[in-house]
This record gives sequence, C-alpha cells and structure tokens, in this order.
Amino acid sequence: MNLHEYQGKSILKSFGVAIQENVVVDNVADSVAKAKELTEKTGTEWYVVKAQIHAGGRGKGTVEETGSRGVVLAKGIDKVEETVKGILGGHLETAQTNGVAKLVSKVMIAEDVYYPGDSEPSEIYMSVLMDRDKGRNVIIYSTEGGMDIETVAEETPHLIFKEEIDPRVGLQGFQARKIAFNLGLSGKALKEMTKFVSSLYAAYIGCDASMFEINPVLKTSDDKIIAVDAKVTLDDTALFRHKDYSEMRDKSEENPDEVEAGEVGLNFVKLDGNVGCLVNGAGLAMATMDIIKQSGGNPANFLDVGGTADAARVEKAFDIILKDENVKAILINIFGGIVRCDRVAQGIVDAYKNMGGIPVPLIVRLQGTNAVEAKQLIDDSGLDVQSAVLLQEAADLVKNVLA
Repeated sequence: MNLHEYQGKSILKSFGVAIQENVVVDNVADSVAKAKELTEKTGTEWYVVKAQIHAGGRGKGTVEETGSRGVVLAKGIDKVEETVKGILGGHLETAQTNGVAKLVSKVMIAEDVYYPGDSEPSEIYMSVLMDRDKGRNVIIYSTEGGMDIETVAEETPHLIFKEEIDPRVGLQGFQARKIAFNLGLSGKALKEMTKFVSSLYAAYIGCDASMFEINPVLKTSDDKIIAVDAKVTLDDTALFRHKDYSEMRDKSEENPDEVEAGEVGLNFVKLDGNVGCLVNGAGLAMATMDIIKQSGGNPANFLDVGGTADAARVEKAFDIILKDENVKAILINIFGGIVRCDRVAQGIVDAYKNMGGIPVPLIVRLQGTNAVEAKQLIDDSGLDVQSAVLLQEAADLVKNVLA
C-alpha cells in the first residue's frame, strides 16, 4: 500500500526520524491559518507547498489548469494562498503518472529547511528495501540526493553505496556509522546521520514496510539531518497488525477496477494487453500470462480467483475483465485441487447465462480433480465456449481467435 508523503513522514516521526515539519490542507481557505500554525511551531517564514499524489517527479510536473509545478516555494505568508490555489483541486501530470494527470485533493505545506548557516546544505539519497536475491534488507545511499537514482546509477555508479543487514542481528551501530562516513560527514552531522539511519531502519522494520525512499535526506546548514521527502510503501499482507496504517489508504489514488476486485476477494492487477486471464493460484496465473505472450497475445490483467470459483465470483471476475475495451478474448485456466473442476465449470456456465453471454471469445482449460466431468459439462452447455485440456491447446485456441 502506497502512502502520501505527509502520511509517510508521520510514520517516520513516530519512530524518531527527524522530518521536515508540515501541515496538510484540503481547501484553499484554510491554507494561511495552517501556514501560521507552522510558523508558530518552527519559526519558518518561507513555505514549501507540495501536491499530495501517489507519484514522484512532482517538482517537475505541471498542473493542467494553472501551469503551476507540483512543488512550489512560497516566499512569505502573503504568497501561501495564491500558491496553494495554483495546485489544490487541479490535475497534476508527472513523468510517473503514465500520461494521465492526477487530481490533487490535498497539499502539504512544509517548513523551509534550506536556510543560510555556517555551511552549505547538501542532499543525500537513501532507501531501505529487500534485496530478494540475497534475502536481506539493504540500505542504498548516495551523496547525489535530489536526482533520479536511475540516472545516478547509469552515469556515476561509484557514487551509490549499499549496506546489507544480517536478519539475525539487525542493523548494527558500526553499519550506521559506516554509512555516515561514506557520505563524507563528520562532527555533529556524522552523529546526526548515525542516529537518523538507526531510526529509519527501526521504522522500516516496525511498520512492516516494503520500501522507504527518502530523496532527499538533507544535511542542513547547521548540520541537522532531516527527511525532506518520504516515499513509503507498506506490505499489504501485514496491515492486519497495523489498523491505524490501514486507515491511511487512499482508494482514489488506486485503479478503481483493482479496488473493486479487492473488495470481493479477487487478486487483480490491470495490464495493457488484449487477453483477459482468470486463473486460480498466483503461480499458475504467471504461467498463463507467459503462454499467452508466447502465443502472440498480451495479457490484459493478472487475476487470481483463489480457491473459490462459484458463479457469483466468476461473474464478478468477468465483469471486471470486460471493463477493459482492449480485451479481445478471455482465457480461464483452472487447476482443480482444493476446488473441483466440475464446480468451477458450473460456475462458468451459470455466470455466462446470468450475463446473457460474453462479447468476446471464451477459452476454458480445466485440469485436475473432475476435469473430465468439467469439460463434458462445458461441451454440453450449448454455450459459445471453447474448452481445452492441455495448456498448450488453450494457448493455440487463443492464437486462433486473435488471428
């Protein structure tokens, strides 16, 4: 589950991570009052106004209605309302919104932390995530903060460092200090960074995150270490342990079909292809998508119906798949283990009849418990459904209908 920046920062702060203090507004009228509250708390006189959407690149993005950037510095309280008005309620398109502008329903007003002092501020990149090849968490960091990490990796890979964490002992003090040393810090900044890294990793573990990305982490002109940005992704499967985090979910930022599928217990991910998939089991779904690709098609979705495939569930799956106008055929691939194939077949037949037919070719491959009876049931149904026994046979049928 992705979080907005202000939500991610609130989690970081609860674990002792120093953040750029902020307030959040959802209407222009409250913006000045909220900014004054922030000034009373921090003393800031300039304000950074940030659009809150689930996408990066907001500072380079453009609000369609006003031409404003998604991140703007308001130089004084008298500029706050005008700045917020240029962002809030508009549609922001960035390099990460896939050509579709997103509605900005909230903006964050943050304190200015780039103030003058004894030294120049510097920006650092830092993220925490799982290295799945090694089965360990890893902290990735670089002196080149504020830039796309992909660009840094391509042009100056020697400036990217990684620190692997042994799961048996967790992050050790010497590792946090090593990170600070590699970033070229000393004195107060080194101590602050050591504390920052330790708190950041504790937050990552404590909230069951899949990823933290802080870009940038700022060393201020007086050697404080602060999270200026926060991209936080939580592990959906662990949310049962964090009811308060579950309430942070913003469904308006998610694909509506995926939200609808999740509400009825379907695991659905929309893709850009032309062949709809309805499968039981994630591994079988991946194999099905592969063979569709090999047959000249492209999967339009990942859809795992799980161990239940009665008429109501299948009908809902059909309904969600067919919302995609690019779908030219649907492949149902069920392995009958816990669920019997004949029961699934009956669900398919019932759903087909309830919907008054399916407007695209329907190919059904059932294998496992009662597969023979299931194929017979479909063949005798009189419906316009093509059945298969072997996966390659099903793939060939897909190829034929797409030809």
